[in-house]
Amino acid sequence: MPWPAFLAAAAKLVVLAAAAATAANAASYARFRRRNLRRIPNPIDDSADPIADFRALPSSSAAASEDDDFFFGLATAPAHVEDRLEDAWLQFAQEHSGGDNDSMPNQMPANAVMASAGGDGGSQPSSRPRGDEKGNDGDQRKPLRVAMEAMLRGFEKFSESAESSDSDSGSRKVAAWHNVPCPQERLKFWSDPDTELKLAKETGVSVFRMGVDWTRIMPKEPTEDFNNSVNFAALERYRWIIHRVHEHGMKVMLTLFHHSLPPWAGEYGGWKMEKTVNYFMDFVRLVVDRVSDLVDYWVVFNEPHVFVMLTYCAGAWPGGDPNAIEVATSALPTGVYNQALHWMAVAHAEAYDYIHSESKNAMMPIVGCSHNVSFTRPYGLFDVAAVTIANSMTLFPYVDSICDKLDFIGINYYGQEVISGPGLKLVDSDEYSESGRGVYPDGLFRLLLKFNERYKSLNIPFIITENGVSDETDLIRKPYILEHLLAIYAAMLMGVRVLGYLFWTTSDNWEWADGYGPKFGLVGVDRANNLARKPRPSYYLFSKVVATGKITGHDRMSAWRELQEAAVQKKTRPFFREVDKHGRMYAGGLDRPIQRSFVLRDWRFGHYEMEGLQDPLSRFVRCVIRPFGRKKKIHYIEDDAISYSISP
Repeated sequence: MPWPAFLAAAAKLVVLAAAAATAANAASYARFRRRNLRRIPNPIDDSADPIADFRALPSSSAAASEDDDFFFGLATAPAHVEDRLEDAWLQFAQEHSGGDNDSMPNQMPANAVMASAGGDGGSQPSSRPRGDEKGNDGDQRKPLRVAMEAMLRGFEKFSESAESSDSDSGSRKVAAWHNVPCPQERLKFWSDPDTELKLAKETGVSVFRMGVDWTRIMPKEPTEDFNNSVNFAALERYRWIIHRVHEHGMKVMLTLFHHSLPPWAGEYGGWKMEKTVNYFMDFVRLVVDRVSDLVDYWVVFNEPHVFVMLTYCAGAWPGGDPNAIEVATSALPTGVYNQALHWMAVAHAEAYDYIHSESKNAMMPIVGCSHNVSFTRPYGLFDVAAVTIANSMTLFPYVDSICDKLDFIGINYYGQEVISGPGLKLVDSDEYSESGRGVYPDGLFRLLLKFNERYKSLNIPFIITENGVSDETDLIRKPYILEHLLAIYAAMLMGVRVLGYLFWTTSDNWEWADGYGPKFGLVGVDRANNLARKPRPSYYLFSKVVATGKITGHDRMSAWRELQEAAVQKKTRPFFREVDKHGRMYAGGLDRPIQRSFVLRDWRFGHYEMEGLQDPLSRFVRCVIRPFGRKKKIHYIEDDAISYSISP
């Protein structure tokens, strides 16, 4: 065949393949849009006042008692708030602080005698080899910044290199940590729990979610003398703290594993190994036997798939350090992702059975998990497959594997994520939290309906175990709280059984690899002034909703008006994500924030208008089909003159 004819035939094949791929993706998007992006049925009457009344909702059981009423709560975690905690997160932050770790005094070997000497068990160091004890590992991993994966809170790939540079020695895995006062003190919840508990009590919430840190209870691997590996003084201290929660008039929701693997477990592979199940059950038995009479709700694992992805697939959290092969094969059926989640599911089932058989609480124990969900949608036509894969890995598999061992399904929801290529797109017309989560209350409603449809035959109720937004200005947080509560209320009107709502969190604290940058708290913290607390306006709004159980039209409009006025005035606020030239967010947090303007967009529950695909091809097709389409006029404040126009 002559070359010109060959090239012409090849060109035809390329065109046909491109056309077929485009048609296939268009069909996939059409199905995705029908199932996930249709305008939601809003059962709430926006003109009513109050708009929502949680106390007036009919009970799902004729024999329901006062304890079955919808409850409000606040949530936190040991790694966020506890001082005197030598956990993997503290070591992780210190080891990547530009050599600061070298100036730290060498820790003595851990033993139970030292814990007893500490009185409250807080001085017990964890057992982990120091840097000079490790073998010559030939491979050194150098961080490489890439766009965030859709299902992850933060992602960092690495390149392997035997060489290290001066700049590498100063790299940090925890942002906004080394440059704040007293970062290792966190919120001093261990030595002074009453400060946080008093703030929580004064909101009127009836449930306080906290955790027991595995590292603090078992600071060394229990390979020989079990009692010598247990910090019994710390266990007694936790019992005292839990008792203090009750004395402040709140029930206790206790989390057993909240993203904090003991350093000694990380050394041998952690949840990739079956023996971790046995070690975890040793820990569970210690906690249940000592405090179960004081615990009202149990969360065995918090967001297991998030922990597994960031630790074993991405290596961005402590305890993982995956090699290149593990990263490349992580999503395969036999990869580390499914492997680790399998053992965590086994551990959940064993913990569930033990709590139910050995709990000393007069009431039947209530045991569940806290499962992270995000509403994901594609940015462009060729991103539908990525969304489908992300959802297939993260939405249902773990809950499916333990659904016969659940008394409730905990939902952790923060917002939506728009997937573009290999990462998350920062959509200019959407509002975002400081940590890069798109604000989208409708997504919580959609996901509650979807989960209810999947598990309704099992009659498992839901608890919103986490919902919150990082927002130092507090302008987004007030409408965020109200609109997400309206989303929950609407889902309950549609038949979804939701027992309660826990806001994340009381006070600004350490937010994993983002450090102290994002401000999630209803209460601000002055770290330079002995951690002095200053309640934000959202603290009082939340307290009012808790006290009355109602969301009024006045409160909703006031919170919304304040935010929209800031947007009209083009005010800015902190943003702790860097964006590349394609508009994709980098994973790592920033030591110091950039500024991002407030966005004029109606994201109130039931008002969000979903945009079409935004890739160049989809935009071009829309221009051809609707060349003279009218601009949509959206009025944000009905009793005011503030309004503006956006293109469809």
